[in-house]
Amino acid sequence: MSQRVLVLGAGSVGVFIGGHLAAAGMDVIFVGRQRILDDIAEHGLRLTDLDGGSAEVAPDRFGLALEPDEPELADLVLVTVKSADTAAAVRAVAGRLRPGTPVVSLQNGIGNAGLIRDILPTSVALAGMVMFNVVHRGRGRFHRASDGVLAIQDDRVVDRFADRFLAAGLPLRRHRDLRPVQWAKLLLNLNNPVNALSGRPLREQLAERDYRRCLALAQSEALSVMNTARIRPARLTPVPPELMVRLLRVPDPVFRRVFGRVLAIDPLARSSMADDLALGRRTEIAWLCGEIVRLGEMVGRPTPVNRRLTELIRIAEAGDPARYTGSRLFAELSAAATTAGD
Repeated sequence: MSQRVLVLGAGSVGVFIGGHLAAAGMDVIFVGRQRILDDIAEHGLRLTDLDGGSAEVAPDRFGLALEPDEPELADLVLVTVKSADTAAAVRAVAGRLRPGTPVVSLQNGIGNAGLIRDILPTSVALAGMVMFNVVHRGRGRFHRASDGVLAIQDDRVVDRFADRFLAAGLPLRRHRDLRPVQWAKLLLNLNNPVNALSGRPLREQLAERDYRRCLALAQSEALSVMNTARIRPARLTPVPPELMVRLLRVPDPVFRRVFGRVLAIDPLARSSMADDLALGRRTEIAWLCGEIVRLGEMVGRPTPVNRRLTELIRIAEAGDPARYTGSRLFAELSAAATTAGD
């Protein structure tokens, strides 16, 4: 018997995951913006990845809606909207889902699952993390542009759909406590504003030492605040987060030699924050650097680097097209950190 999956947020990640589930025989309904719905309605889906995998899904193999259609029939809900849109997305199905329906947040940030749980108290709200980047290339083409897995908070309800994800080539890595993974992913996502301000593809940006030094400043500050709050992020990279901060600062030839796989990213891939700025949309900066700023305020530690990154992204959201070279951005963030220390 086919399971019905309602995807709230037909963006790059939502379509890539939902598309693979549809290819594996699940009944998938995408809810999203007209622009992407029109694209995949006309062209269907062609899903590829950097390892050479490929899947095609005809338009008649999935459903499309601007608003949730018959959510009471859903066996599983995936929330893949931007964090700023979480409340509105789940309120659209409040009181309409069957009790006990699993609702999985596959979003950046720390608190989305808790918000979903508050709005949908009769559902089983679970935190999840997408550990890879997806690029929408147009004409129904969605490409996984980096390594990574799907992580999910473990619960008995996951047994209902874990095999379907495995059959779709999307095995779920289950965690009794997902919070260390969420904080570790947040550390990695602190590169999103650096990438967005650079105006460069991810691979090109990460290959330049000054941009990596900017990320190191943001991560070092975040780790200091987390340590004060007694938060221990999981290890998602070949080395612990504290050592990674030091290695981000090494010269480019050394970084390429030691971390060549980090740069195994699609040449056109950019952060989702860069895409949001390009499309004139509000970014998730409040759920990334803003999360570090709020934690710093809670434990009484200054966070000038993440605060300044937040300010720079807000300026960009307001329409300032300024792009920062690595040296200019590093100087800006270093000055913020130095001033705060005076």
